[in-house]
Amino acid sequence: MSLYLLEIVPSSATREGSQAVLDALLGADGGDPAEIIESQVAADHSRLFTVVEAGSAKAAAAVGEAVRAVADEVQGPDEVRLVGAELEEIKALRRGAGYLVEWDIPAEITMDQYLARKKANAPKYAQVPETSFLRTYVREDTAKCLCFYDAPDEDAVVRAREAVSTPIDRIWALGAIELDTTGA
Repeated sequence: MSLYLLEIVPSSATREGSQAVLDALLGADGGDPAEIIESQVAADHSRLFTVVEAGSAKAAAAVGEAVRAVADEVQGPDEVRLVGAELEEIKALRRGAGYLVEWDIPAEITMDQYLARKKANAPKYAQVPETSFLRTYVREDTAKCLCFYDAPDEDAVVRAREAVSTPIDRIWALGAIELDTTGA
């Protein structure tokens, strides 16, 4: 099974629009097994970042198709690699994040170079103790990565990124709606 990222722009950038996308995600059934690992919602409800575990890109794409009726745009599925956390921990905790940082990785950086850089820089997060790095999803084509943080504010995330000498192309405050896969 592989992980795939879907970036979804809801038809309505409201709490109800985000909820409609989440409801569609939960009701998705493409025939092939696919599990929603997490779906983080931008605080302004303009975008959802959804990670799906599936046996194929086709199965992940079926999840994306399930939301088309309530979305203006669905990007992906793009295969991603989880860095900095274990998949089983994410499945067990279903832990949200406060902020998401997108970095459009320069074309000359390979996956091996990215991973070596990440490993070398990770200890530097200690310079900004009020910010906790949670996890990263890096696209297998290394076009970009999404890094999740808990922090008191956006400035703390910016300081953490400066500490690890990694740029920010886009930053999103997250929250508002949690994906409930328990059926509760």
